[in-house]
Amino acid sequence: MNNNFSDDNGLERFLNSFSLFLIGSLRVTDGDRVPDISDNVPSRELLLIGNGGSSFWPNFSQSQEFEDGLADPLDRWSRRVGNLLANKMGGRAFFPFEGPPHRPFLSWASKTGQVASSRLSLFIHERFGLWHAYRFALALPKLRDESPVGDTLISPCLSCEDKPCLNACPVNAFAGASYRADLCMDYLVGDHTRACRELGCAARRACPVGKAFTYTPEQAKFHMDAFVKPRIM
Repeated sequence: MNNNFSDDNGLERFLNSFSLFLIGSLRVTDGDRVPDISDNVPSRELLLIGNGGSSFWPNFSQSQEFEDGLADPLDRWSRRVGNLLANKMGGRAFFPFEGPPHRPFLSWASKTGQVASSRLSLFIHERFGLWHAYRFALALPKLRDESPVGDTLISPCLSCEDKPCLNACPVNAFAGASYRADLCMDYLVGDHTRACRELGCAARRACPVGKAFTYTPEQAKFHMDAFVKPRIM
């Protein structure tokens, strides 16, 4: 491990330089399906790194990956940043967009105890609400001084009586037992000027948790364009 990254201050400085956050971490067990870092070097701790809100957007939107016009700029940016951190910390980076085999990011996130289920089939975070995403995971060969202690977030949805998220969707895609992606997609591709397409999911924006971290319109449109791209190509 690089001496500059021998403690959590080094990790925090690195993440701050890209405006990313340590969203959660877990002590690796045999059932977590975390690959070894290398031959004879097992993974001991897994860090889930991502964005909370749009703080990372200025860094990414001024990057070579964003400006070069090639496909998948955010994936390529995430891979560069993740592998750079892995090299500095003697670990191994995993990405949600690689596979097969696809890495079980949702299972990993659940085991951190820092997120809980929401009514929109998205994980909700105590600070960031629904406005967070995992850019990569980092496996480490040993536990950090600030390794996870196993606290578990109780979903704020359980105490939310008004349920504004369920009333905000223009096509009631969340009214049933599961998310109706087909209704959502039909609505989004029908007219690219719709508010959900330009500003992001209306149901997500209606949630009162983490309002300060709502994605900026520029970032929201970037993600929504990527979401509908397979349908309109």
